Amino acid sequence: MLPGVGVFGTGSTARVLVPLLQAEGFEVHALWGQSEEEACGLAKELSIPFHTSRSDDVLLHQDVDLVCIYIPPSMTRQIAVKALGIGKNVVCEKAATAIDSFKMVTAARYYPQLLSMMGNTLRFLPAFVAMRQLLVEGYVGDIQVCDVRVYGPSLLDQSYGWTSEELMGGGGLHIVGSTIIDLLSYLTGHRAHRVHGLLRTFVEQNNLIRGIRRVTSDDFCFFQMLMSRTGSSGVCCTVTLNFNMPGSFVHEVMVVGSAGRLIVRGTELYGQRNESKCEELLLADISGVGPEVKEMSLPHLQGLSSMVKALRQSFQAHEERRLWSQGPVASAPTFEDGLYVQTVVEAVKRSSISGEWVCVEIMSQEPDPNQNLCEALQRNKN
Repeated sequence: MLPGVGVFGTGSTARVLVPLLQAEGFEVHALWGQSEEEACGLAKELSIPFHTSRSDDVLLHQDVDLVCIYIPPSMTRQIAVKALGIGKNVVCEKAATAIDSFKMVTAARYYPQLLSMMGNTLRFLPAFVAMRQLLVEGYVGDIQVCDVRVYGPSLLDQSYGWTSEELMGGGGLHIVGSTIIDLLSYLTGHRAHRVHGLLRTFVEQNNLIRGIRRVTSDDFCFFQMLMSRTGSSGVCCTVTLNFNMPGSFVHEVMVVGSAGRLIVRGTELYGQRNESKCEELLLADISGVGPEVKEMSLPHLQGLSSMVKALRQSFQAHEERRLWSQGPVASAPTFEDGLYVQTVVEAVKRSSISGEWVCVEIMSQEPDPNQNLCEALQRNKN
């Protein structure tokens, strides 16, 4: 029996997610929006029977057992932690800060029987699933270098909002770069221990954002990561994100090793061994999900479709609606993966400010909010 679903969000992802859930047999019982007007409009459009602008109305809905959270990052932690505390399974997008991510990890550890999953859909894209399998099988030999390029149009909303504010989780590094950081860890089995980055905001105002308001979120980002695991020599990664290219979209992930290379361009996988003279197509795009939708690239769209299929497989074998199986979603990022990713994002931001390499140190306990005050009092005593 599939769980009833409550969806938080009225943006582009929610508009795509709901029909995909319904197509797989999930019943979407409730929708939350930041305003009654937003929630009402989308609920009518997608045939969702209940809508609200009050979060508790969705979380306490008797028919909702799975909560999908696609809202501004600054609001994600509050809803995700409360949902787990009430006993709901959770799929959500990234939080705004490492502290928020740590609080989500703590909640997930309290309720290990509940699904707590980050919504990085690239892990489910068939091309990346096949790439990871080939890497495990040794297609490229020892992994040496990862190179990622993502180019596309502006990520800003039509009006001034969270996507314009760096502190609220806006910008290419947080919105797109976080999915790439997670993907590279998934593909290589390594985690970043040192990073170096450069962030820039080239478009601070436009026809819709002007006057006293300015964009603070980055529209260009370049960063490097040194990744390693116990017993390995490490992997060098470079990532370039440029969202100043309207009318075009490039999404390319290349992994180079001692014996060859693998490349995912868009949704297709290519490979070439060192002894080969030309590149070969290893996995064509045969998903049939359909054309790109506005504000969502084809890799993310097809990954989202595959993720929903995996969720159905995870829940469908159980008669109890809240029970799920690990197998179909074993590759999904956990809240702990989300904490790692957010830690790397914040390290890249610090590097951009200082111009130096920064070590990645994952939080093991929540910082004391009064720490600065205590330190100041201690200095005064001395």
